[in-house]
Amino acid sequence: MNEFEIIRRYFSPPTGHTVLAGGDDAALIAVTEGMELAVSTDMLVAGRHFPDDTEPYDIGYKSMAVNLSDMAAMGARPRWATLSLALPEADERWLEGFASGFLDLARDYDVDLIGGDTTRGPLAICVQIMGEVPAGQALRRSGARAGDELWVSGFLGDAALALACLRGEFDLGGTDRAYVLQRLNQPQPRVALGQRLLGLATGAIDVSDGFAADVGHIAEASRVHALIEWESVPLSLVAERYRQHPLMQRCALSGGDDYELAYTAPAGANKQLQDLAARLDVQLTRVGRIGPGSGVSVLDRAGARINLSESGFDHFR
Repeated sequence: MNEFEIIRRYFSPPTGHTVLAGGDDAALIAVTEGMELAVSTDMLVAGRHFPDDTEPYDIGYKSMAVNLSDMAAMGARPRWATLSLALPEADERWLEGFASGFLDLARDYDVDLIGGDTTRGPLAICVQIMGEVPAGQALRRSGARAGDELWVSGFLGDAALALACLRGEFDLGGTDRAYVLQRLNQPQPRVALGQRLLGLATGAIDVSDGFAADVGHIAEASRVHALIEWESVPLSLVAERYRQHPLMQRCALSGGDDYELAYTAPAGANKQLQDLAARLDVQLTRVGRIGPGSGVSVLDRAGARINLSESGFDHFR
């Protein structure tokens, strides 16, 4: 297959809310009146963002999921995406699996694939996603204020624990291993939560590079200090059994790849947030507080500071 056959066969799905999709030199979209356009781009490289032997369906799924997570962190409704692929070869089995994973999730969130590009090269995937958010209401990293509380959705550390298992650093078997691998390969973007946090959360970010590092981005942008209480950090039933293990602590606080939402909210918002958790059937946990100063601190049960050797993932380290 040549590049045009690849695009035509695998990456030309019907679109539902696009003026002009792929086929011309550019796509045409119309932004809804009263909305702002949120735009984000993510690149995934084989061996860096996913193990080389990852199933193509999971690679496609995750390529869309991590971009949906960026929309969630802004409180935006995802609408359009472009996809650029560098492929070592035109492997039909791989392309079919990848396209299925990517487009299955795109359909779940009503995202139109409207264009992109293909070329030969080491396996790399670049997705640009665009969404709409009410003008002036987007969630930002810079909105946290002293006196706010720090919250996070879902559970932390499972994806990093899966990577540790794949690297031989930790041993899980049976259903426990299958569970954490699922969390690594098919994260659940919190799109509905992000939109419901508009007007309620003061600052937000998705947890992609590591919880402590990502909370640090909120602290830096908002010019505040963030305090994380380790014993309050939510862990899954699998991970909770190893909470006191140094590796588990590193996975949950620094591991990344969780794609949960970390956000700040006023101290009086607890009931609203718990009601929201019940409506969306997602766990929301208060894990710390925001105060004056700068940076991030993590405290153990006794109130002693936990020193992290690293707070998150760095692409150039």
